Parts: sequence; structure tokens; C-alpha cells
Amino acid sequence: MAGLTGHPVLEIGDKFEELQNNIFNNNKNKEVIDKAGLVVKGEENSNNNNNNQGGERDMAPPTSNSLHRSGSRPQLDLSKAAIQGNSEERDPTILLPNQSDDISHFALDIGGSLIKLVYFSRHEGQSIDDKRKKTVKEISNGSRRSYPILGGRLHFVKFETSKLNECLDFISSKQLHNGIDSHYWNSEAPNKENAVIKATGGGAYKFADLFKERLGVSIDKEDEMDCLVAGANFLLKAIRHEAFTHMEGHKEFVQIDHNDLFPYLLVNVGSGVSMIKVDGDGKFQRVSGTNVGGGTYWGLGRLLTKCNSFDELLELSQRGDNRTIDMLVGDIYGGMDYSKIGLSASTIASSFGKAISDKKELEDHRPEDISLSLLRMISYNIGQISYLNALRFGLKRIFFGGFFIRGHAYTMDTISFAVHFWSQGQAQAMFLRHEGFLGALGAFMSYEKLGLDDLMVHQLVERFPMGAPYTGGKIHGPPLGNLNEKISWMEKFVLKGTEITAPVPMAPPGTTALGGFEVPSSKGGTLRSDASALNVGVLHLVPTLEVFPLLANPKMYEPNTIDLSDHCELEYWFTVLSEHLPDLVDKAVASEGGTDDAKRRGDAFARAFSAHLARLMEEPAAYGKLGLANLLELREECLREFQFLDAYRSIKQRENEVSLAVLPDLLMELDRMDEEARLLTLIEGVLAANIFDWGSRACVDLYHKGTIIDIYRMSRNKMQRPWRVDDFDLFRERMLGSEGKKPRPHKRALLFVDNSGADVVLGMLPLARELLRRGTEVVLVANSLPALNDVTAMELPDIVAEAAKHCDILRRAAEAGGLLVDAMTNTLDGSKENCSSVPLMVVENGCGSPCIDLRQVSSELASAAKHADLIILEGMGRALHTNFNAWFKCEALKLAMVKNQRLAEKLIKGEIYDCVCRYEPAS
Repeated sequence: MAGLTGHPVLEIGDKFEELQNNIFNNNKNKEVIDKAGLVVKGEENSNNNNNNQGGERDMAPPTSNSLHRSGSRPQLDLSKAAIQGNSEERDPTILLPNQSDDISHFALDIGGSLIKLVYFSRHEGQSIDDKRKKTVKEISNGSRRSYPILGGRLHFVKFETSKLNECLDFISSKQLHNGIDSHYWNSEAPNKENAVIKATGGGAYKFADLFKERLGVSIDKEDEMDCLVAGANFLLKAIRHEAFTHMEGHKEFVQIDHNDLFPYLLVNVGSGVSMIKVDGDGKFQRVSGTNVGGGTYWGLGRLLTKCNSFDELLELSQRGDNRTIDMLVGDIYGGMDYSKIGLSASTIASSFGKAISDKKELEDHRPEDISLSLLRMISYNIGQISYLNALRFGLKRIFFGGFFIRGHAYTMDTISFAVHFWSQGQAQAMFLRHEGFLGALGAFMSYEKLGLDDLMVHQLVERFPMGAPYTGGKIHGPPLGNLNEKISWMEKFVLKGTEITAPVPMAPPGTTALGGFEVPSSKGGTLRSDASALNVGVLHLVPTLEVFPLLANPKMYEPNTIDLSDHCELEYWFTVLSEHLPDLVDKAVASEGGTDDAKRRGDAFARAFSAHLARLMEEPAAYGKLGLANLLELREECLREFQFLDAYRSIKQRENEVSLAVLPDLLMELDRMDEEARLLTLIEGVLAANIFDWGSRACVDLYHKGTIIDIYRMSRNKMQRPWRVDDFDLFRERMLGSEGKKPRPHKRALLFVDNSGADVVLGMLPLARELLRRGTEVVLVANSLPALNDVTAMELPDIVAEAAKHCDILRRAAEAGGLLVDAMTNTLDGSKENCSSVPLMVVENGCGSPCIDLRQVSSELASAAKHADLIILEGMGRALHTNFNAWFKCEALKLAMVKNQRLAEKLIKGEIYDCVCRYEPAS
């Protein structure tokens, strides 16, 4: 092949092919996994990789160049909380990353119509055997500690106040009242006789004796307004996509600047309406209100339509036509607008006005029309009164909360129209996803030592609602093995009124057991297909997260490169993900040994993920602002929900083995080159090896059609410069200098690695070695959790240790960085030339997706980044799907092979397998 003779990658190709054929030839027939390899070779790595769910890692003594993590935590540690739930769901669950103690806590808002319950549950996790224990040293002063990836959750549940016994039964069935004691939080054995729970609302007084009688707990009553404001302030400051506008069916999320949050008007629409001017934390004043609120709608609606529930009344309104009852401007002016004063013919002149002249009795009117007319009447009035109060105090921002709204599109549209109309567009109505739980959340925050005040928006990760652990019960569908084990299942999905149901446990009496979407049902033991079920999620608190400190402008940073707002673009990527699904299911099932249980879970995963895609196709904004990275993260979260924690672990292990076997030959070839040729070869090697990506459909097809050497040769052929995006000359000048001037070496380089096997071993490790040779500290940044065949931070130390056996540079750097506790034995490459002992380190990035959102990275990575002056982002996920347009305070090099034709055309106006070498000086 022209132009490839003598290249080290191809000279070792035959050896590589011989070692790899057993993998890729097996894959030609839908991946026949070596079960013995899974059990024997994969077992140790499997345990190490999959036990990311909790537990403490051994501590390394702090030294001058180790990685910083924060210190101790209280019993219920809500610091660094992260939201899990989509941006459509009003009340997604919260994960508590730093929570280690197995305790439960809850708080209530007991209103006149509804009871809102917020409770904490410990997320089941396994201990971590961190290969980096005793290895990751301090980069900044401070002690290192680990944290469970998923520590706990905050759940949100509602009950009708008239059915208080269902609430009590729910608390009792989940044993939420055991261990609740705000006075004994630091006691090892709380005194249950003195158990106290936090509650707000009138029912906290009215039903205190009943809680004591039924549950043996006392109620500590919190002020209703205090709780309401505290809950709203927390959500607006801590959750990125909490607030949104809703006009004419279009939802748009609003990013709140914490420095410009106050003052604002909080309108809480419960049974009645309170309007509160909020000037800061703990600073507020109730300035107005109205007795016409949610209770009015429900009460009149029940009298006029005989509906039995609030949700039923709302559902009726969706099928109504208010023009049959309301008198419109057009009815008065013969179908014409009253343009002189700006009133269109469709404007309501008088709610229920036509009932005056119509000779009809109540039963002659459709309940649907009555419900809609009533809804519009109350919504318009709430919107108008709210704006008048905002005008009175000069406030431009109005946030609406309370269970009257219920995430109901028409209600929000009506309120928004009223605010827009009366303010002539100068003010806008905004809504909150957790709008019904502000009081309950505020009451929950009133427990001492929760750490909620420290939460920042970058410390909360938006995830998709996937359900929650559930024990026992009957299962829809085939038997699922031992039901005494705690299993996590996908919640039901409602699409166009039809259930799309993965196997879901039947509920204990009084609830639907939808995990994060728990909705009490008076019928008990059934799954309801009502819209409200999808509006209650779970907030999952995940590891300590920080904004990546090297972003040039964090406020302007947008991780997603591809905007899926275009329907054709959205449809294309949905098709790509759907076509890749069968192969992914095969890998996932094989990773679990191909058992019947694994097959059932694989089928359930496929149905659940397909249901997510179907819902997003119907409503792209259902999960907030949608980008390709969000879809890829959704897939990984869904896999984990069905207990497929590392679907590609066997493939990764064997690819690592064969790649490491040929690494010494590659390093020897590189060492025979001069500096300039070696640097070019290294960059070519990274780009060539990036083809081994099981997340790319095109690459999977290549694996099934040809041998490894065919793929490598094709990949190497694409390395012929110029590349489609080619800044290599700029990077070479920075590294090697020009006109005899030697540039200073970089102080520290962050290398964001991508795939296991050839990609990391034959691509990124040799590049890291070159930087180390030049005296640059190198930090390998890898995923915290598995995603496709991406290498993880848990796996990298073993790979580095094995590579160090063949390379003195890597060995010394790994020892300096703490990755090798014991000195390696024989040095095989003989590279002794002036190699300083700069450290090679490994950190986790805080995510488990093929992409990365740099607004939310691990504290470990943020600490490592503080002294870095070079970032290298490698692979499609981290350098193209996300961060292609990101600018940094330091130099950045983005390297990737484009393995999708549409992406190549759209992003770089190129072809599939074109390459990107994008160098950007410090911003």
C-alpha cells in the first residue's frame, strides 16, 4: 500500500492480527463470548469495574502532588447533590453522593387538598476495590477520600389529604419513620420513642395526633412560608433546568444567574394562592394572595362535573371546548376583533357567559367544556393578579408553583398568556419542575446538618428517570428469577395514552411502585396510565462535582455540538441508535454469561430504551434541552438500570491484552525516529487507533467483515496528510519550536482517553510517554463508570502497570505518580536518556458516558486541572459530539476520527473516516 511502507504500526500488524483474530472473527457471528474468559479472566476486573456503586477506598497519605478530595461528612450528607430526572419531569429524584450511612429521613407538606412527601432512601451500592488506592497522590493540599457513585435519593410522592391513611400506610410500608430523629442524628442508636419528623402546612397541626398514634412519631412543625421560600431558593440555585417558560405549547428552559436571582415574585397556587416577594435567603414578604385557586377549581369542578379527582378534572379539560360556554369578544362583535383596544375575537369576554342566554341545564353541557372553561377562568385570574403584584414592586420575574399547575400544558399556557398580555411582553411567567413540593422540600431542608446550603448548580447532574430498587412482588411478563433479591426496573412510559411497559413490579396496596415515578393510587396494586405519573421523578445525588476550571467561559459553555432541535436530525440519530440496539443487547447479555435472566433483562432494556426514544421523538423537549450527548448518556443509564454494568468488559479485557502484547515493538520503532517524525507518527497513531470504537455502527460492521489488519491498514491510509481538520503544523511548532528555538515543555497535560484496547494502549499511552519524556506531568482522565468499550479510571492502572514492564519512561512516571507501589522488575526498552521522574497519574472524570459535560466533572479532575497547561481531548464523544466548539484557558488539542458519514458532512464538510487534528492556543 503506497505511503505505508516501514510504518511501525503496519510492521507489527501481522502480530497484532494473529493475537486479535480470536476476538474479531468470533464477532462476525454476533459476538460469541468466551464464557470461560468471562468467569476466569473477567471476574476480577468485573468485580472491580462494577463495584462503583458505593463504599470507601483506602486512603493514601497526602503528599505534595496528590489529588485532593474533601474530608468528613455528616450522617445525612446532601452536599454535592445531583438531580436525576429529566427536565420535563417536575420532581426528579436527587442522588446524594456523599451519603454513606444507611438511614432514612422524610418530611411532609400537609395541605388542605394534597399531602406532599419528600423522603430519602439509601441507594444500594457495592464496595469499591479501587486499583488506584495508594496510588493517587495529592496535587493540592488536603486529604483524599472516596465517595459512593450513587449514595442516595430524594423521592417525591403526593397523596390526597382526604386519603391520609394511604400516606400513613406508605410511610409504614417503606419503614420511613424508623430512624427518623432530628434530635439524635449523631447518635448511633436513635431513641424511637422520641422520633420526630418535619412537617409544614395546616395538616401538620390538624393530624399531629394521628401520626403519633399510627406511626409513633411526633411532628416538628415548620413555618409554611419559610419552607416554601427555602424550597424555591434551593431549587432555583441548585438545579440547572428547574425553571422554564411555557407559551403556546413551547417549553424553554431558563438559566438562572445566581447573582441575579433576587428579588422575584413566588406565586404558590395550592388550594388558595399566596404571592410572596422574595429578596434573598430567609428574606421574604407575603404581599398578596387570592382565595380563588386550586381548591376552587377542584371544588367547583367536582360539583359541576362529578369528577372524583383533580387529575380526572384536568384530563377532562384536555378534551374540552370552552367556546360553547364562555362568551368571547367575537360573540359580542359579530365574529370581529375589537382591534381598537387590542382584543381579538377569540378573547374571553366573560367566563361562563353563554350559560346566561343558553336555555340549557347543567346536564346539557359537556363536562369537558365545563372543566376547560373553569380552568381558563381561574388561570387567567391568577396570571393577572400575579402580574399586577409584580408591577407593584417592579419585579420582572414571576415563578409559579403549587399543585394546581401539575405540569399541565394548558394551565401554564393560560397563565403565561395572561402575564404576557397584561405586561405587554415586559414580564414573563416561569414555572418550576418541582412546583408542588416546595414546602415539603423546605421542611426536609430544615433538618440539621444536611449541607444543602452548599449546593451549586454545577454539582447537580441531570439524569433520566430510570426507576428505583424494588423488592418482591408480582411481575408483568415472564418470571424474573429470585424475587427476594432487590432489583431495579424501568418505570412505565405513557405515549399517546398507551402504556409501553418494560417488566414492572406490581405495587403494594396504595402505590404504583414506579420507582422514581411513585404515584399513590386508591385502587391499589395497579399501574395507572395517567399523565401525573410521569411528572414525579427522583433526584439522584452523584459524586462531588465541580466546574472544569480551565473552561474559558463557563457561562457560555455548551457541551453538545449537535443540536437535535431539527426534526430530521433527531430522526436520523434515533435511527442510528435503534439500529445499533440489537448488537448492544447481544453484548450486554453475553457480558452476563448469556443466562435466561440476562436475556430477559436484555429484552426489557431494549423495550425501555426504545420507549424513551419514542417519547423523545414525539416530544423532543421532554427531557430538557436535547443534544446527542444526552441520548448517548440515556442509553448508558438505561443499561445500568437493568443491571448491565459493563456490557463490553470481556471485549475490553481481551483487546487490552493483545494491544499490550505488541506495544514493545511499537515503542522500539518510535525510539528509532527523530523528534519530528516521532511526533507525527504519534498523532497518526492516535487517530488510526481511534477507529476501534464499538459505539460506531460503521466500525462494528467493519469488525464483522474484515480482519484486524485490514481495518488497521484502511485506518492508516486515512492518516495521509492533509487531514480534514489539520493543525498539526501549529502543534509541532509549539512542541518542537522553530528556527532553532526550543520551546518550554508543558507543565502538566490532561489526556482525556477514549476506548480500551488499541486506542489507549497503542495511541494515547505512547503520546503520554512522549510528553513524559519531555518533562511534562501527565494525567490520564477516564470515565468513572463503564460506557461502551471506553476505558475506565478503574481499569487504567492495570493497563499502565503492564505497559510499564516494557518501558522505563512509563515505569518511572507511574512510580512517581503512585500508580506502581512496588518497583517493576526488568526494564526492556533501555530508554535511559535524561528521563525525569515526572508523574503519570490517573483520575476519574465523574461521568459514565461516551461524552463529557465539563460543567460537571469530578473534584479529582478539577483539582488536577488547576496546574495544567495542555488538554488533549480524544475520540468522537469527547472531542466531536461534545466540546468541539469549547474554548479553554490553556492550549487544547482535539483528536478524532469521524466514524459517521452524517457527522462528517455536518461538522467538517468531509467524509466518513476523515480525521480531525485541531490545535487551539490558550484562549
